[in-house]
Amino acid sequence: MATPFLVSLQLPASSSGLTLKQISYFGRVLIKVSSLSQAEQFLRQNFRLLDIYVDATDITSAGDIVDILNAGAAKVFVSLDQLTTLSKEQDVPSSRLVVYASSDAQVDAFQKWVAEVSDRKDAGLCTELADVKALVEKFGKDFAGQGLYKTTGGAVSEDALKKTLEQGAISVVPSEALTFERNADGKVAAAKLISARAVADEHTGLYATSVTDERGTSLGLVWSSDESIAEALRTGTGVYQSRKRGLWYKGQSSGDVQELLRIGFDCDSDCLLFVVNQIGRGFCHLGTASCFGPYSGLSRLQKTLVARKADAPPGSYTARLFNDSKLVQAKIMEEAEELCRATTKEDIAFEAADLLYFALTKCVAAGVSLEDVERNLDLKSLKVKRRKGDAKGPWAEKVGLAGPAQSKPSPAPEKPAVPVSTETRMEMKRIVTASTPADAVKSALKRPSQKSNEAIVNLVKPIIQDVHDNGDAALLKYTHKFEKATSLKTTVLRAPFPEELMRISPETKRAIDISIDNIDRFHSSQKVDETLRVETMPGVVCSRFSRPIERVGLYIPGGTAVLPSTAMMLGVPAMAAGCEKIVFASPPRADGSVTPEIVYVAHKVGAESIVLAGGAQAVAAMAYGTESVTKVDKILGPGNQFVTAAKMLVSNDTSAGVSIDMPAGPSEVLVIADKGAHPAFVAADLLSQAEHGVDSQVVLIAVDLNESELQAIEDEVDKQARALPRSDIVRGSLAHSVTLVVKDIVEAMELSNEYAPEHLILQVQNAESVVDLVKNAGSVFIGPWTPESVGDYSAGVNHSLPTYGYAKQYSGVNLGSFVKHITSSNLTAEGLVGLSSTVEQLAAVEGLDAHKRAVTIRVAEYKKSQA
Repeated sequence: MATPFLVSLQLPASSSGLTLKQISYFGRVLIKVSSLSQAEQFLRQNFRLLDIYVDATDITSAGDIVDILNAGAAKVFVSLDQLTTLSKEQDVPSSRLVVYASSDAQVDAFQKWVAEVSDRKDAGLCTELADVKALVEKFGKDFAGQGLYKTTGGAVSEDALKKTLEQGAISVVPSEALTFERNADGKVAAAKLISARAVADEHTGLYATSVTDERGTSLGLVWSSDESIAEALRTGTGVYQSRKRGLWYKGQSSGDVQELLRIGFDCDSDCLLFVVNQIGRGFCHLGTASCFGPYSGLSRLQKTLVARKADAPPGSYTARLFNDSKLVQAKIMEEAEELCRATTKEDIAFEAADLLYFALTKCVAAGVSLEDVERNLDLKSLKVKRRKGDAKGPWAEKVGLAGPAQSKPSPAPEKPAVPVSTETRMEMKRIVTASTPADAVKSALKRPSQKSNEAIVNLVKPIIQDVHDNGDAALLKYTHKFEKATSLKTTVLRAPFPEELMRISPETKRAIDISIDNIDRFHSSQKVDETLRVETMPGVVCSRFSRPIERVGLYIPGGTAVLPSTAMMLGVPAMAAGCEKIVFASPPRADGSVTPEIVYVAHKVGAESIVLAGGAQAVAAMAYGTESVTKVDKILGPGNQFVTAAKMLVSNDTSAGVSIDMPAGPSEVLVIADKGAHPAFVAADLLSQAEHGVDSQVVLIAVDLNESELQAIEDEVDKQARALPRSDIVRGSLAHSVTLVVKDIVEAMELSNEYAPEHLILQVQNAESVVDLVKNAGSVFIGPWTPESVGDYSAGVNHSLPTYGYAKQYSGVNLGSFVKHITSSNLTAEGLVGLSSTVEQLAAVEGLDAHKRAVTIRVAEYKKSQA
């Protein structure tokens, strides 16, 4: 059961109110929409987050209201007029309707409507009327279970909201009126409203609290207090009240933190409910998933598959399943057919288990969780209008289905039938900007939402502190724990690196050497050796000169992966800039060895050492230094969310004295294509980024393409995607990717500049001239013969680029990333005299007398010497 109030959110969301993520802690939200497309868009993007109620009073079409329900709205709020139209034209369950009634006459009309038909008794009522208790008595029932909603009207106060709660109604509260902060500052503390509903234990004054995961599996029973509820909401994590130790921040010492998803109650409010995403080993101090033992069934299988995906031994059957989509596809079809043939109870259970295993393997490979699947099932249950549900033709024919329930068969084709694909088509959503509202286009270009960083930060902090305090011992401990390299005895590999650690094929060595030469040639040309010298006025000379950053730490993801490209993109510019100490950090493989290609690159660029660690622990070691690891002045390089969080944390710690290159996010590409673009080239460029991960996004802006030209590209995307080993990942990426059809190149570039892509590919006529229109992009790839992959490896430009829209503020890694600029001033006595009155006046305005005197005494001394 959700919290006893309903937060309303005005679209677009105001920056002064709670964020949608914060609102989701209450389990539901009420949004007001002006069109069907606006409602569908919000529902599509946020259905996994919470139950969505829609104020549809501005929607004129009864059919559109039904479509909003079909799109996943839990309830719609409508006027009495809309209610009458819906009753005549549509068959909508009354439990999905909430009716606005702002006067006694409208309440009477609603009551009459309810009394007309027996199955209307479940409709909800929303009113501004103050006497909620009188309404309950009027209808002769307790609305609390189904929904009597009261709008606040005017100023919102804590006392008024609590009074509404006591009378048995649910307050509709604007998000701008609530706060999670300790100091309410004129707003209502959301935690106090939750506490007002809770029933405290008569002995301790605390609230019994059940903690579950998103699937409803009980993890444990704990206690909460007013303070712990407020702190849980403020931090977005699991915070409870220990009866012995006070506030309990779950996972603060163990690292097994919780991301808060929702807070609610049981049926009679004597037990709080915390729904969380458990990170780490599990909830229990014994290391099990819950205090009632380990997971079982599908939850246990999912946990096992996720672990194997992260660390499946190369060549194992599990690794094959995750890397070969065709093998999984074949196994799913095989097991589905065997389940269809099974007849006994035992056989059906056995074959169903096999089918679920391979289906869940496909889901995990694509980043789809059981929670995603179950939420989709919930979404389907919300549909008001349903299709007939007949089996599709080929499958119906295969089992001999016939009769009136089936549609009439089509005439037999003259040509051989095309085999029917067992998978849905891989394609991107298509939007024609000319016929789509601007806000809908802008929303379509939103990046896939990232998980709350709070839980990640809380997990990373103790690791950083441990390495800061305990140096090499802590670093080695985490390498053993996370990389499984238990045989490793040292944390650092120092130059000169042994030849046997750099044994690579001649072909790979040649490819690396050519790439290093090209990267070095391009980055070395960025040097500005001459000192900038400007005489701003007679006798006043200002200069600027550059110096390399002395010590740089370069993070290269590794382990089972081979990423010499990242080592080159970071190491070569550092070498070209003249950095005195270059420190690589890369996680070792399970046997303790380092990827030989990375060692070879470290040797080529003159790296001092390679830190044999990854993750937050490697970042901390380079930021603070250890007995063996050299402290650096700047850390550069990509990494997962833990690496990114660690980089942000150490860069904000003044005691570390370290900077970083840029914020990081999932990879992305935007391709602009006109009528002259080759469909296969366009598709290949899109897919080259889509295969990075399910959180990657690809965007195609099609300039004045007709239906057949668009279809040609979409066909190529589907065809090429199916042939890729990582097709499941590609499918997940394409699900939140989009094609925008625009009228001309000017509109295309306006959208591109607003999106600010990491990679921008121009497959258009006269592509070089279009570069003049580029304002925001990480790197641009010009013309049909410049795929993004040449920039990733060997052309010479850098592939460490800003993502997630940060190309509006940040540059990609370049020579300037490894140097700093120093300015100098050099004044003659005459120059100081000429500037003195200006400086003295400004110092006086600011009240800084010592600044003024520093000039005055010099001028006086000079005039004295000239007398």
